[in-house]
Amino acid sequence: MQEATVAAAHRKPMGRHGEIRGLEAQGRSDQFEGRFGRMFRTLPPAQFDAGVLHDLAAAMTAEFEATPTPETEADDEENTGISAGYTYLGQFIDHDLTFDPVSSLQRQNDPAALVDFRTPRFDLDCAYGRGPSDQAYLYRADGLKMLQGDPLTGNSKDPKARGVPRNTPETGEPARALLGDPRNDENVIVSQLQASMLRFHNRMVDVLGSDNFDEVQKMARFHYQWVVLHDFLPTIVGLDTLKSIFGTAKDGTVDYTQEPKLKFYKPKKEAYMPVEFSAAAYRFGHSMVRPIYRLNQSIDRLPIFSATGESLVGFRKFPTNLAIDWDLFFKPSDAPPPPPFGKTRVQPAYKPDSSVVNPLGSLPASVASNPSSLPERNLLRGWRVELPSGQSVAKAMGFAVIPDDKLKVGKATAAGKEKNKSITQVSPKFARNAPLWFYMLSEAQQQFVEDDTPIRLGPVGGRIVAEVIVGLMIHDSHSYLRQDRNFSPRREFLSPKGEFNMTDLLRQARQV
Repeated sequence: MQEATVAAAHRKPMGRHGEIRGLEAQGRSDQFEGRFGRMFRTLPPAQFDAGVLHDLAAAMTAEFEATPTPETEADDEENTGISAGYTYLGQFIDHDLTFDPVSSLQRQNDPAALVDFRTPRFDLDCAYGRGPSDQAYLYRADGLKMLQGDPLTGNSKDPKARGVPRNTPETGEPARALLGDPRNDENVIVSQLQASMLRFHNRMVDVLGSDNFDEVQKMARFHYQWVVLHDFLPTIVGLDTLKSIFGTAKDGTVDYTQEPKLKFYKPKKEAYMPVEFSAAAYRFGHSMVRPIYRLNQSIDRLPIFSATGESLVGFRKFPTNLAIDWDLFFKPSDAPPPPPFGKTRVQPAYKPDSSVVNPLGSLPASVASNPSSLPERNLLRGWRVELPSGQSVAKAMGFAVIPDDKLKVGKATAAGKEKNKSITQVSPKFARNAPLWFYMLSEAQQQFVEDDTPIRLGPVGGRIVAEVIVGLMIHDSHSYLRQDRNFSPRREFLSPKGEFNMTDLLRQARQV
């Protein structure tokens, strides 16, 4: 109780970015179960103070690069194993799992109200909202198809490109997006992923030829869930982790038809969102963000933030020439290998390591403040929700604990390997006591050999992410894993190789 009081005394407002109401009020009782909970209820919280977390965040923030690496040269921070689109698909998935629909007044009156969170499901409520009968403004007049936004240009491969629907504001007011979850307009990339999901639903209406909204919605959700299990998870955590959960089929692939073996995510009643996942492991994507992206071949690359020019910052009507060419973000499953350099290549994500790009160390005031550093916000949040240390979680999971001198702070590059400090060089207070978010990133960094080494999540981070995603799906009575374990995507949606990945979903969305 005294430790919790000390932590509470250091709590400060952190702004709205990434905050989820009730996240800082989880019970520690062995019997506790709610929308948020704990995977490792008996582990003690790691002990820090705000000062050392501030220092660690500063060490994790990369130096400012005035001139980005040209597209004609190798960028040693790029991850050859993960394309840039998965960073934002991960963000979209996060918003789908953690939607908070209650009013600001209720939030003020009852800031802990865990029961008011929607049960975390892969149900696309960030797109569907509360359905056509309750939020009709998200739908066309037929109550069947989703409303779409204005046409977008810039991608010759997608002449039907559309943005998200927006209101028509008074002069000088922002054109707010009309979405089931407003967070899906916070940057250009996730906004157009949202728009693509709306188009995919409309494509499903046409393919099924049905006027039954529930039937169309179910099939759209099943295909999305398939992408999460068969594309997103293998890309992020690797096939070996998934085989250890589902088993191996006769052909050597993951046997998704088997009952998954979950060792650590075991809800006693209904599914819940573990804070080890939401406040630590699933924040791996922050280290994968690039400082600059090419959206299509007709315009120059854009920075994620800019004080003077165009950027990827959202919550506004974007210029109409920003239609995203998704072939620059996801490798098409039916295409030859893309060139390693140039305007037509698939942009890799940055490596999941213990470094974030400099712009994330000082977020714009419109995004977050107090503090404005994203790594500091993550570290403080993990401390305030009393997460255990990375070492204690690794030990509880039965994995070898990484020695302090190998928990490096910085980039997974050849240059970084030579100069990165250990976490205890930042502060001796981190001895055998690393924040879980940092530990999980540094764990992934252990895979580094050379600059072109593909890096995915390691044993602790990968297992937590995989078990929670699989567990949420298996505990959802409306998911395809519960309703039809032998479900497979529609044949006309498959690539020539017989696959259905995110790139194939996006290809179908382009048809409408």
